[in-house]
Amino acid sequence: MNRTHVALILAAGGSRRLGRPKQLLTIEGETLVARAVRMAMATAPRELLVITGDHETAIRAALSTHPVHFAHNARWRDGLATSLQAGARALEGNNTAVLVLVTDQIGLTVDHLHALLAAHTYDRDTVTRYGDATGVPVVLRPATLARAHELRGDAGFRRLWNDSQAPPREIEGSPLAFDLDTPDDLASAIALGHLDRVES
Repeated sequence: MNRTHVALILAAGGSRRLGRPKQLLTIEGETLVARAVRMAMATAPRELLVITGDHETAIRAALSTHPVHFAHNARWRDGLATSLQAGARALEGNNTAVLVLVTDQIGLTVDHLHALLAAHTYDRDTVTRYGDATGVPVVLRPATLARAHELRGDAGFRRLWNDSQAPPREIEGSPLAFDLDTPDDLASAIALGHLDRVES
């Protein structure tokens, strides 16, 4: 396993479609943002950076006992790309692999993160495949994260990968396909016992 890496958790979103901060939903009392931090820490990163935006005070409070660093994305309303750019600025000069996670993949396991890192080499990025799509969690080369300034809106690195001569390595992660974006998604996850019940 490649143990020389940093971890970057994107937790800046406003969860506008969901109507409540998804980062603070809980599984057995643990917030989703704390769960993402715990799983990332299990991979032994040399640094763990959390990007905040909306709900920053509550997210910092949820992580008050965790050994993490924070970077604030004041432009979180402009989409995912701005959080990747905030991470790139905060990690400028980093020359190791970057494990990137989000907080709302309730099917995520530590084993999957270990598999991504074990497969990663410095000739290409390593991404998760679910169904016909690829996405996070990913392990990026430092050079890829440094190109975050080229992204706009909610675009991730897929456009850069499409233009690349070295397409990313893919690790299967079908349980990560579920999106926690809408009230219906939330109700479904609660009904299946994947999330704690919330007050209406």
